Amino acid sequence: MPSIPPGARQRCKLCQVEIQGMVGGKDLVHFSQGAPGTRAKLWARVCQYLHTPEQCGQCLNQDPTLRGPVSSNDYYAEAPVLDLGAGLGLPAEPDPLG
Repeated sequence: MPSIPPGARQRCKLCQVEIQGMVGGKDLVHFSQGAPGTRAKLWARVCQYLHTPEQCGQCLNQDPTLRGPVSSNDYYAEAPVLDLGAGLGLPAEPDPLG
């Protein structure tokens, strides 16, 4: 998939995000919720889960040279452990994850 010209936007047929071409090749991904991100973040959260050649052929984010390196911050973070009993005056529960 060729790069997107600066200022132009393309919508992915599969996940419906819009990728906006930027000067210098650092394209901006417009997710349906939240702040814009990078192609690496899109890959970490969505594109890596495609399975069939047909799906991969429709994805706008399959070229590793366009998305760049994926960092640990690009993936979804684990949800925090909440102690709901403390607000009710109950004793604190030990962290189930250690």
